[in-house]
Amino acid sequence: MSEDDLCVARVPIFQGLTRQEQLHVADFVRPVCVHKGDIVCSPGQSVSRLLVIHSGQLKVSHTAANGQEQILRTVTDGDVVGERAFLTGHRPVDLVVALEDSRMCVFDHADLSALLRDYPDISQRMLRTLSDRLSSVERLLGAVTSSDVNARVAAYLLDLPGSMRAGVPTVRLPMAKKDIAAYLGTTPETLSRRLAALSTSGIIELHGRRDVSILDIDALEHVATPR
Repeated sequence: MSEDDLCVARVPIFQGLTRQEQLHVADFVRPVCVHKGDIVCSPGQSVSRLLVIHSGQLKVSHTAANGQEQILRTVTDGDVVGERAFLTGHRPVDLVVALEDSRMCVFDHADLSALLRDYPDISQRMLRTLSDRLSSVERLLGAVTSSDVNARVAAYLLDLPGSMRAGVPTVRLPMAKKDIAAYLGTTPETLSRRLAALSTSGIIELHGRRDVSILDIDALEHVATPR
């Protein structure tokens, strides 16, 4: 991987480092490529690793007591998987599967521990990342426990990673609508109707099957707040 395409430069927990320090961190990286459908990490596996997503998309889930899959989140370019297991010292408890062909940079926990001794700022940023994720989970949990499906859909859209297109924040639905609907506790038909209603109201704009432009963030945040 070229110096201009460093995994570690994409990730918030390493962005506080200088370029030279990032290059040093990159010496500990093991590049890994996976194909769509590949299992990247299994619950209870003995080798714990930190995964830095360079490109592609992964699904993080676990199996409930009734055997049903519960999707926890999807991760994409620049996201990290495995920091919780590293910080707690526990074995992984989630299943991670590639939703599409993906490239990632992998750190063994022993190497990461050594890096934290040299660069304690990494651990602070790691905790901040977990805190931000907890805030997102709390917002979505508040929406999901509400009977208002609109709130669930709005909260989900707000927490998706996005990019600016012509000055407008745009997100991409990471999964098929049936999977998103299951995640939000509704049906694909209801999800489609709620997205269409948000579009009709001028809060979002739909582009094809996956892309969603957020035209009015304040209004979407208002919808996402259970009342």
